[in-house]
Amino acid sequence: MALTKKPVTGMKDILPEEMQIRDYVIGVIKDTYRSFGFTPVETPCMEHIGNLSSKQGGENEKLIFKVLKRGEKLNLESAQSEADLVDMGMRYDLTLPLARFYANNANNLPSPFKALQIGSVWRADRPQRGRYRQFTQCDIDILGEPTSLAEIELILATTTTLEKLGFSGFQIRINERQILKAMAAYSGFDEASCDSVFITLDKMDKIGLAGVTKELEEAGFSRESVNKYLELFAAVNSGEDSAKAVALLADKLDGYLDEAVRQNLQEIITSVERSKTADFKMVFDPTLVRGMGYYTGTIFEISIPEFGGSCGGGGRYDKMIGNFTGNDVAACGFSIGFERIILLLLEQGYQIPEQPKKIAYLIEKNYPADKLSEVIEKAQQARKEGQQVLVVRMNKNKKFQKEKLLAEGYEEFEEFFNQ
Repeated sequence: MALTKKPVTGMKDILPEEMQIRDYVIGVIKDTYRSFGFTPVETPCMEHIGNLSSKQGGENEKLIFKVLKRGEKLNLESAQSEADLVDMGMRYDLTLPLARFYANNANNLPSPFKALQIGSVWRADRPQRGRYRQFTQCDIDILGEPTSLAEIELILATTTTLEKLGFSGFQIRINERQILKAMAAYSGFDEASCDSVFITLDKMDKIGLAGVTKELEEAGFSRESVNKYLELFAAVNSGEDSAKAVALLADKLDGYLDEAVRQNLQEIITSVERSKTADFKMVFDPTLVRGMGYYTGTIFEISIPEFGGSCGGGGRYDKMIGNFTGNDVAACGFSIGFERIILLLLEQGYQIPEQPKKIAYLIEKNYPADKLSEVIEKAQQARKEGQQVLVVRMNKNKKFQKEKLLAEGYEEFEEFFNQ
C-alpha cells in the first residue's frame, strides 16, 4: 500500500517562500512585544482533558483533538465512556494553557506579569480561507493588572505591530460584556435567555438588523423586547465618535449599567486614540460578542478591510485563573490573527524589507576537491560580512535551477567550473 503524500485535511505544508515571511513576521511580533515589556513563555502542546473540557473555552471545546491513553492505561475492552479512553487533548488556544501556567508558577513570576506566547494550536474545525486545523497563535496577556492600563497596552502593542507590517486604515472594535448584559436587561430579556440573545446578536454582520429581528422573534421573544433592544443599536449608530457613543448608550442604560464600566471603556478608547502611532480607529461596537464562555469585561477585535473579517481579538478574563487556584486574578489578553495576516501579506506580494543580500555559489559536479575548500572559505567570509550564501552543486539544467533560486530571492550567482 502506497503512503499518502498529501498532508491531512485542514493542515498544510509550508513552502520556503511563505516560511521566510512567517519567520520575518514572528521576528517583528517578538521584537515589538518585547519593546512593550512582554516576556516570552512556552506551554506544552497537550493539556489535561479535564482542563480543556472545563467549559472555559466556549465553542472551541467541541473542536478538541483528543488523545488516547497509552500502554496499560488504555483498556478498550473495559471502557464504558470516553473518559475511560482519553486523558489529554491538543490545546485549542493559548489562553487556557497560560492560565494553568500562571496558576502553577505565580510565585516565580512578577506581578503584574506580561506574557508573550507563540505556538501551534489545533481545532477540529471546518477548513476555509485563512482557517486551518493546525495554526499558529501569537498571544500577549497581562496577568494581575485590574485597571484599563492592561487593555491600553495590549491594543497599542498589537496595533504597533500591524503598522510595522504595513497595515493601515484598520479598526479595533471594542465592547464590554457588562454593556451586553445591561442592554439585554433594559430590553426585558431575562438573564437565563441572555446567551441565546447574544448568539443571535453575534450574527449581525452576516444577517443584518432585519435578520437579527426575525431570528429573535422566531425564538419566542416578545416584539416589545426585541424592538426595545434593537432601538439601542440604532441610537449608537448616530455618527458620534466612539467615546461619545459609549456615553450616549450608558445614559440610556441608566440604572442597568455601573458608571465605572462606562468610565473604564471611555478611558481605554480616549487613551489609545491620543497615544497611538499606527493609522487605525477605535470603534465602539455594541454588537461585538466574542468568547461567552470566559470573557468577563472588555472585548475587542481587529477588523482589516482587505480580509473582510476578524484578524485577531481578545478581552478580559478575570475568572479563569481562579478556576485553578480558588482565587481570581485579573487577566486580559490579545491574540493577533497570525495565519490571516500571513495570508494577506502573501496575497499582496509582500517583500521582506532590509534582507541580507542572497548569493548562490553554483559548483560544477566534477570540481576538484582541493579547490572546493577555497570556495567554502569565500562563502564563509561573505557570510561573516552579513550576506546569505548558498553553496550548491550545479544541476544539469542550470537555467531551471537559477529560475528556482531567483524565486527564492537569490539575486546574484557565482559559478565555479573545473578549468
